[in-house]
Amino acid sequence: MLELFEVGPCENAYQMGFLIGQRFSNLIRSRLSRDLILQNQLRPFVQSPESHRFIETLSKNNRNRFPRYWDELLGTAEGSGVPSLDIILINFRKEILPFVSKTKISSNVNVDAAEDDCSDVLVVNDSMAIAAHNEDANVALVGHTYLIKSTLSNGLSFVAYTYAGELPSCAFGFNSHGLGFTLNSVPPVEDEIVGGGIGRNFISRDLLEAIDIDDALLRIRSSEVSVGHSYNLIDVKRRQILNVETASKNRVSIHNIESTPFFHANMYLHLNIQQVQDESSISRQKRATVLPKGSKDDFLSLLGDTNDAKYPVYMTGPTLYTLCTAVIELDVQTLTIIEGNPKKGQVSHVFSISSEDFMAQ
Repeated sequence: MLELFEVGPCENAYQMGFLIGQRFSNLIRSRLSRDLILQNQLRPFVQSPESHRFIETLSKNNRNRFPRYWDELLGTAEGSGVPSLDIILINFRKEILPFVSKTKISSNVNVDAAEDDCSDVLVVNDSMAIAAHNEDANVALVGHTYLIKSTLSNGLSFVAYTYAGELPSCAFGFNSHGLGFTLNSVPPVEDEIVGGGIGRNFISRDLLEAIDIDDALLRIRSSEVSVGHSYNLIDVKRRQILNVETASKNRVSIHNIESTPFFHANMYLHLNIQQVQDESSISRQKRATVLPKGSKDDFLSLLGDTNDAKYPVYMTGPTLYTLCTAVIELDVQTLTIIEGNPKKGQVSHVFSISSEDFMAQ
């Protein structure tokens, strides 16, 4: 069962991170011990002379841009009793891995296989407004996630699905302003990546404090990203969903979700950028075009599809695994988390986005 930990208000960000790290110390340690990307890619890279200035610049830029979240990260390391460098590395894995491939580090892990793969189907029409999301990750993350329900000193609260040892949230979450998001990684080619930019984990942590969809866009635009990302921004009060694709050099493209259901895997769809041709994403995108998308049940059936044995929408290994499915329904203002194939509808949590304590009636 996915555990929910309530934390805050805290004296400061470091204390919040410390309490999270302390509560999930065993899970964080277990994740680090099983994470082959960390062991075979990130740790060897950081020991290489060419990495020192790169890591220093990456850390400095993110610490200066988001000092509170940096303190939160360090608190998580201290609370869990693991080296702060390991926590830094897993939080910046997406910003570091493209540069690992440029070194001579031997590896048992394919860098391209290390990225997360997620699928989303979104719609806003007269009869429904829904964002449904498969959270797919490296198999090492299976059993190494938790939910954080945090109350900040300014009164804002949020719920965030969190990878062990990482900032909330590189996956999905929502806050007491009625602003939620889900995320999809995207694969720009190496020439499109700028080293030392702002990390995606820090930007998504910042989104948890956005007051509305305009503020969320401003937070995304104002961060000079290293790699880029795809954000599905959800404003339940406005009944609005936006898909926002970003890349380095402040490039942003916005697609307003309307009556035609919109499926997004892990390739850029509307931002003009050179990208890696990801076969899994191409396969999932094609599959989505032929399956019905007229209802919530259709969405869950699509996200549970295993028709393509090599590149299924719902993943069960050996490298990538669907950790859970999240469904945000704007009209009833709920977030539902489903574990297992979403076709079977095994609900583990339901949150009321509009209620003060987030608990569904």
